[in-house]
Amino acid sequence: MSSNAEKRDRLIEIIRTRSLQTGEEITLASGRKSSFYFNMKPTMMSAEGASIIASLVLDNVSDLEADLIGGLEMGAVPLAASVAAISHAQGRPLNSFFVRKAAKDHGTQSLIEGLAKGESMSGKRVIIIEDVTTTGGSSIKAAEVLRAEGAEILRVVTIVDREEGAFDAFAAAGLELSPILKTTDFAD
Repeated sequence: MSSNAEKRDRLIEIIRTRSLQTGEEITLASGRKSSFYFNMKPTMMSAEGASIIASLVLDNVSDLEADLIGGLEMGAVPLAASVAAISHAQGRPLNSFFVRKAAKDHGTQSLIEGLAKGESMSGKRVIIIEDVTTTGGSSIKAAEVLRAEGAEILRVVTIVDREEGAFDAFAAAGLELSPILKTTDFAD
């Protein structure tokens, strides 16, 4: 599989098989109700799915000179780790991090994990990644934490945009959204 079109087509197949649930009404992280749901963890945690996603993400951000990729726990964690591993294998390393929803009350008590001792987000050029975007709330929350720590957000990459208003929410927050796939890619 060499072309991005072939990778995208194969990723759609994997998501349809492993991650797309239809029929019953499900409450989304945004609080909205939907008759279809993308539970991306089975795709992100599969060897082939993780590899294809990481490759497509790296192609998506190849025009950027970023220092780090990551996002809000939990969805961003396997994505960022896969991208970091594949980026190293491709000879263009991009380290990863994640933002906690709340700081732990022990250890470093940091909201941002993955940085070495003495490192900070100050002056870092960052890509935010997430698995599924509905309204953009999770990535906007991550962006607020990162910006407060001095990071510059270059782009938000999502694997699937549900096409339910995230572009407008990101624009209002001064963020660029770049989806790999959209809900319409799954229309029969």
